[in-house]
Amino acid sequence: MSKLNIKKGDKVKVIAGNSRGKVSVVTSVLPNENKIIVEGVGVVSKHNKPTSNNPNGEIVKKEMPIDISNVMLLDQKGNTTRIGRRENKNGVTERYSVNTGNVI
Repeated sequence: MSKLNIKKGDKVKVIAGNSRGKVSVVTSVLPNENKIIVEGVGVVSKHNKPTSNNPNGEIVKKEMPIDISNVMLLDQKGNTTRIGRRENKNGVTERYSVNTGNVI
């Protein structure tokens, strides 16, 4: 399994699918499935049956995972960029923007 370049809390832009062009924040990462959950993207309606606690039942809006290849990370200026990894002078691995070379 390879390392994913996108983390929880990153600001991303959707580049493919029905939500193409939306800019939002990553709420969770599913590394085993190579998918992420993005706030407000891939929303579906889930129908819940009536129970003793909820006798009427309900319809819940839920965000579903999308493939990590369908999003691109945004840098500080708001431009989409690819991500690279390098060691800084302290020996710690850091992510950086391939376009600008700035640390993310």
